Order: sequence, then structure tokens, then C-alpha cells
Amino acid sequence: MSAHRVRLRRPRPGDLGRVVTLHGELYHREFGYDHRFEALVAGIVAEFAERFDPRRERCWIAEMNGEVVGSVFLVRRSRTVAKLRLLVVHPKARGQGLGRRLTRACIRFAREKGYRKIMLWTQSHLGAARAIYQSEKFKLKSRERHFSFGKRLVAETWVLALQP
Repeated sequence: MSAHRVRLRRPRPGDLGRVVTLHGELYHREFGYDHRFEALVAGIVAEFAERFDPRRERCWIAEMNGEVVGSVFLVRRSRTVAKLRLLVVHPKARGQGLGRRLTRACIRFAREKGYRKIMLWTQSHLGAARAIYQSEKFKLKSRERHFSFGKRLVAETWVLALQP
């Protein structure tokens, strides 16, 4: 499948639930995360839906042949800081630059809306995502060991300074 067959769109009814399911299934299968990760994602998605500000926030759904194969969210953290959340790409849509496309959509939107920086929280073992963030000039700001989702992990905070 080529990247042009995957379209990015705004969410429709049912999509947010699929985002939660996609995260829960993939992170369990690929990394052994337990149900608490899916609960975290569900909370993030619920907060987005309840407090959504269309002037300052956005969700992109990646769709291929009518199926949700990825997502990313950009949410307001403060007047000048946005937070990139819930970047995920289904294995059937990987290897064609979709993660980068979703990340760049967030960066463009954040610039358009006047944010000064984007931050994100990820785990050190998520190599593909980390490679995207590095190539898009995010800087690693902190690392912290923790036990979450039934695993010993290293959380990372990354920040991208946006030019005015």
C-alpha cells in the first residue's frame, strides 16, 4: 500500500473508541502492556472529547480502505504549549511514512495556532516514534524510570520549539 492511499481526516462517531482499542490491542501484543494502558488511553480520549476546543486542538484519524489504521492528537496544555498525544500506526500501515505524516500534521497545526512549543511523553523502547521525533527536531528533555502497565519502563519527555 502506498502512503497516498491512507487519508488523514477528522474523527467521526466510533473513531475515538477505535483509537482506544487500537492502542490497547497493539501495545499488549507488541510490548506486553496490560489493561491499565488501555484505561489511560481511554481517559485521554474522553478528556479530549469532553473538553475539545476546535480553535486550538485537533485529532487526525488515518484511514486506509475504510479502516482506522492510525491517529494522533494535538491538545492545548497552555496558551503557548501544545501536547502531542496518542500517535499510533497499525502494523498494516507502517513503513510508508504515516507516523511522520501524522506528526507533521500536528506541527503544522501548532504553528498555525501560534503555539510556541510542542511537548510529548513517550517510552524509551518505542524506537520508531522516537526516530520520528528526533528527525523532526524534538529534543529529549527528561527521562524517568517507572513501573506502569505491568512493565518496568523509562518515560521520556520531548519538546519541540516552534519558530514564530
